[in-house]
Amino acid sequence: MPRTARLDLPDLLQHVIVRGVNRCDIFLYDADRGRFLQTLSKLLVQTGTECLAWSLMTNHIHLLLRPRNTRLASLMRRLLTGYAVYFNLRHKRSGHLFQNRYKSIVCEEDAYLLELVRYIHLNPLRAGLVKDLAALDRYAWSGHSVIMGKAALEWQVIDEILSLFSKGKREARRRYRLFVADGVVLGKRNDLGGGRRMSRELKGERGEEPYDERVLGSGKFVEELRGRRELELKFPKSMEIEEIVAKVCRHFGVDPQELRLNVRAARIVNARSVICYLAVRQGGHSGVEAGRYVNLRRAGVSVAAGRGEKMVKDAPVLLSLIDK
Repeated sequence: MPRTARLDLPDLLQHVIVRGVNRCDIFLYDADRGRFLQTLSKLLVQTGTECLAWSLMTNHIHLLLRPRNTRLASLMRRLLTGYAVYFNLRHKRSGHLFQNRYKSIVCEEDAYLLELVRYIHLNPLRAGLVKDLAALDRYAWSGHSVIMGKAALEWQVIDEILSLFSKGKREARRRYRLFVADGVVLGKRNDLGGGRRMSRELKGERGEEPYDERVLGSGKFVEELRGRRELELKFPKSMEIEEIVAKVCRHFGVDPQELRLNVRAARIVNARSVICYLAVRQGGHSGVEAGRYVNLRRAGVSVAAGRGEKMVKDAPVLLSLIDK
């Protein structure tokens, strides 16, 4: 049976699970784990991807990622290839290290963000890598210790998580830890780790909500993803960014050189927004590359792309701009 294509869209929360081939160990020493985190850190910054939770087990990895400017596949390819080369050289082995495909599950944030953070961070405790919650608080190979303030990683998103518990960090950490402790009592939820998967196609049956095995969320969320996916498929994937800029500028009556000026006329803002959306979220170009054409930093490109997506949905005629 052919593999189902991943739902690899920017600005979506994704639970990523990577396993060693034939369940082999992918970390033999702490030095291996440190090398993996070093590579992950560099790629998160380069690709503008946010990491909200993570845990490194013995033969598998859990990551909770939110790509902003590029697609997840690019980051994962570079991360896993780079680490596999390192691991094989260091431990004098050859062949594949990881299963052919990592698993990525698109998750509905409002319903599942905190549940996933707890699930991922409790994995070392449930697997017996640490003996209790106190040990997990200081465990170096899980993002839980970072949220608890026992370790520091610049690339891990912690303020967003803590803000969901309280405005003050001390109280937020206390409530977060109680939340994690409740998870120990409640036991493992197989659905959060991909154990409960459903149909392989986006569809709805009479009397049932639409569902998808690649999605953890409500029927409404699945429908929203289907709309984004259908819109995405109308775009060619190989259009050069220069051509995107030229066609969008022609539509809005903007000289491409005007995009580089520090002006916020409506037509220029609109052109920038549509360019960022088409180039980054649909064309696979980096936020840094798009920023060079529209005079925006990486964060500004992400915001502009969000506006551009709304514009494209509201005005389908913009789709014709990228027809070959």
